[in-house]
Amino acid sequence: MVLSSVLGFPRIGANREVKKAVEAYWAGKLSADELTKAAADVKKASWTSLKERGVNLIPSGDFTLYDHVLDHSAAFNVIPKRYLGKGLSPLDVYFAMGRGRQADGVDVPASEMKKWFDSNYHFVVPEFSEETEFKLNFNKALEEYREAKDLGIETRPVVLGPVTFLALGKAAKDARAGFQPISLLPQLIPIYKQLLAALKEAGAESVQIDEPILVLDSASLYEKQFIQAYTELAPVSPKLVVATYYGRLDSNLSYAAKLPVAGLHIDLDRAPSQLDEVLAAVKPTNLILSLGVVSGRNIWKTDFQAALKLGQKAVETLGKDRVIIASSSSLLHTPVSLAAEKKLTAEQKDWFAFALEKASEISVIAAALSGSQDPKVAEAVEANRTSIAKRREFERNSDATVRNRVAAITPDMLERKNPFSVRKEIQQKQLNLPKFPTTTIGSFPQTKEIRQARAKLNKGELSPAEYEKFIEREIESVVRFQERIGLDLLVHGEPERNDMVQYFGEQLEGFVFTQNGWVQSYGSRYVRPPIIVSDVSRPKPISVRWSSYAQSLTSKPMKGMLTGPVTILNWSFPRADVSRELQCKQLALALRDEVVDLEKAGIKAVQVDEPALREGLPLRKADWDAYLSWALPSFKLATAGVTDALQTHSHFCYSDFDDIFPSIQALDADVISIEASKSDMKLLNTFKHYGYSNEIGPGVYDIHSPRVPSEEEIKERLASMLAILPGELLFVNPDCGLKTRGWSETESSLVNLVNAARWARQTYA
Repeated sequence: MVLSSVLGFPRIGANREVKKAVEAYWAGKLSADELTKAAADVKKASWTSLKERGVNLIPSGDFTLYDHVLDHSAAFNVIPKRYLGKGLSPLDVYFAMGRGRQADGVDVPASEMKKWFDSNYHFVVPEFSEETEFKLNFNKALEEYREAKDLGIETRPVVLGPVTFLALGKAAKDARAGFQPISLLPQLIPIYKQLLAALKEAGAESVQIDEPILVLDSASLYEKQFIQAYTELAPVSPKLVVATYYGRLDSNLSYAAKLPVAGLHIDLDRAPSQLDEVLAAVKPTNLILSLGVVSGRNIWKTDFQAALKLGQKAVETLGKDRVIIASSSSLLHTPVSLAAEKKLTAEQKDWFAFALEKASEISVIAAALSGSQDPKVAEAVEANRTSIAKRREFERNSDATVRNRVAAITPDMLERKNPFSVRKEIQQKQLNLPKFPTTTIGSFPQTKEIRQARAKLNKGELSPAEYEKFIEREIESVVRFQERIGLDLLVHGEPERNDMVQYFGEQLEGFVFTQNGWVQSYGSRYVRPPIIVSDVSRPKPISVRWSSYAQSLTSKPMKGMLTGPVTILNWSFPRADVSRELQCKQLALALRDEVVDLEKAGIKAVQVDEPALREGLPLRKADWDAYLSWALPSFKLATAGVTDALQTHSHFCYSDFDDIFPSIQALDADVISIEASKSDMKLLNTFKHYGYSNEIGPGVYDIHSPRVPSEEEIKERLASMLAILPGELLFVNPDCGLKTRGWSETESSLVNLVNAARWARQTYA
């Protein structure tokens, strides 16, 4: 029998119950016990729903209140000393690691956060040193396995694998020079033995152990460590299924297929071409092969015929008992269910499958491959065939005007009229900014009043005219605030925007939107990605109205704020029927028109954010050039249609940029702002290595934490920057936008930032 498996499930709750409970706990409105109860309710609902949909291998242990990697660090005692000895409960230590803490005499910054492989999910980076003392503070996998079992639901525990855990970590500040976290594997393995042996004793038949590092080039360095770890773990563990996802195994297959484990999971959504090679490698072994044929990264309904073809090939090679049908990865990247979507048309709804619908797909595909005679299975397969045929018919439609415009793109459209050295002088005369100019990344706090006004507009309780007046008042308030504290290059604050991608998608042709299609980005920050369904174009200006109004209120220069084409693409659910390159170029042309219109309206600086540029980089270096060959030109296409007088900005955050810093330089933005404070300013080494000729604003404080940085902290960071960067190129700004912060902390932080910049002007005059 072919079994069905889900590698992980959204941990947010059908109605964002986890976000609400966690934020209520932070606000002191919910006790720790009440938070635990809210979490238990969400886990129960998830397990029950998957069981009802016929999934055989239901995941447990994948739930988290903030981040699953942070959970693992807390469980294995990988807790930096700065969070200990503060009188905090274990739960508050956990949250302090994730978001920092500044209350009750405790003042600690958050740990570094990075993108989880090539997704928009962020994980909290573990910190290791020779002083790290592993121990099992709690066995989360065991606790959740028992929790589900008490409900009458048998699950397969999910555990982050030891090699991936160490490989994704970093050396702590107090580690000796050259220290490598992977060197701690011998000390870590006994703790894994303890965890896995406890699961075996509790009755767990198998465990999914996630080792996604196996899809990276760097895993070729870890063959010895993988063999060592699993040779020691296998004898004391339940059956281990090593899960890889987001890419292909390539050369790492040569040793992954020989590990002494029970099974191997591969991603056939992102890398279907690897199946033949993997089948050949595992056929002589006893390995069970788990096939990720249902996408964990997109929301399109699975084409059963294509999935069954892949599954049948595996069944013919290995036999039914050695094949599992599964999601390609955890479903955490998808919304929970289509059930709550009332505004999608019947046609549109038929195109999609969210997490629960994907679970049903997995069960049907597995049943069909098992030879099920259940008429419901045959009906589901036939209904899917009809649905896919209808979608293919829709996909044949295209917008000739948009396609022709893409075809007419020429190389000169990608270049500014003159080099930066010429543009800089022209822009300085126009903007008249001081040395070390201060600015923000765009958004200001989205208050309860703003969210309520938007909700009233959507419900018809506020007229469009009334809403516009409300937004005008909010913009004026933000402008006056910036003038009062002394910022130099202002922004309008973005009160009209629900999200930096969704808002633009709503103004463009080619997108559809969900009411409840939330996915987790980090912690309690959830987003609702728009869905690209057809060719993209801009029917009318998007942001000109609000930027122009803001500029009319002040004599200081106003910066227009746009989201870049690569980020809109990467933070949407893209089409599956045409290339990402085509979609990105269509977005770039729409944004090019917007940038030109902003300049015509009197805006003297425009920021086109590309925080997802690095995120979209393929996991294998061999694939980088193909991606960069269209991603970089798409940004340049969006920004190069203006005169030399317009100062173009772009923003990047929460990724390793060392690898592609030359590509960021090649974008030729006049100013880039880039996350630096949360990663211990290590980006400065990148600047030192490569140099940078245009203007740059490394973030001086972390906005993802409610903590207010002191003026002295910001001065120290500026001094570190100025030891490497020329003063005439340095902007002073936060790490990212301020949308998720409160006004009190925003004001205090920005006042300290402005004062630090003034200090720098005097000190480095």
